[in-house]
Amino acid sequence: MSNNQFKRGELYSFITGVASTAISRRLQKNFKQEGIEITIEQWSVLYHLWKKDGISQQELCNASYRDKPSITRLVDNLEKLNMVKRVGSPNDRRMNLICLTDAARKLQEQTMAIAETTLNEALDGVSAADIERAKSVLQKVYDNLK
Repeated sequence: MSNNQFKRGELYSFITGVASTAISRRLQKNFKQEGIEITIEQWSVLYHLWKKDGISQQELCNASYRDKPSITRLVDNLEKLNMVKRVGSPNDRRMNLICLTDAARKLQEQTMAIAETTLNEALDGVSAADIERAKSVLQKVYDNLK
């Protein structure tokens, strides 16, 4: 028996996509208001590098769930903005490691505060229990499909 209890036309993936897009747009708007001229996609790459600097592009792909061409484009653009630099791996000459610049490090605290404020705004009126339930359900869906 199917575990799908959705009625015809109920596309919950659409709802989660709309919510994600709304948060991204608001975060982009909030960055712009503060004079931060990076895209949300670029910020997400920086976020992973703030967690672990000097990782390979493949590790960035894995951490961000993006494909290689997308990460290459994002890293190229971040390099043009002087936010990251490619450094040859000391262990494998065929590989470059992506390293943060001082300019990117200076953005971390400010952009993380803006992201937290944006997320708090998005979750206004949503209980902690509902947030945990949603996270649990979405994690189960992801686990079922990976």
